[in-house]
Amino acid sequence: MGSGTTTSSTGGAEHEIYCLLVPLADDRLLLPRSCVTEVINYQAPTPMDGAPPWYLGTIAWGGRRVPLVSFEATCGKALPRTSGRTRIVVMQGITNQAGGSFAVLTQGFPQLVRLTPDVVHADDSRSFGERMPVIGQVKMVNEAPLIPDFEQLEGMIAEETRA
Repeated sequence: MGSGTTTSSTGGAEHEIYCLLVPLADDRLLLPRSCVTEVINYQAPTPMDGAPPWYLGTIAWGGRRVPLVSFEATCGKALPRTSGRTRIVVMQGITNQAGGSFAVLTQGFPQLVRLTPDVVHADDSRSFGERMPVIGQVKMVNEAPLIPDFEQLEGMIAEETRA
């Protein structure tokens, strides 16, 4: 049953996806649990000369350097301040454009959630620009998290890493 599908107590098939709600400054990201490798305490990144504001630099993780980005800044918002609650979510890329792994700055510890079709619904109340690495937004109970566009985000990171 590791496929993410379970059988409900009534005997019908119920699809479940385990995700993490990742707190940002003004929003939350909804990430599939399978993409998140580790959540670590904040560490100051080593900056990269000439990088855009959203590309914070690289951090040491797993014996190598991985890119650290501010998701808010990739969307054109101001860089969030770091605090005692700031964490870093290390993710496994899905396209391998960014060299395998990359990290996103968060404003707290992610929350594990179990999604089912009756809990999550499309939310088209906001529009997102073409340059923003956001597929869209969903509504779930009291939350309206963003769904990141991993392909675009990894492409942006790869472009800066090659520069």
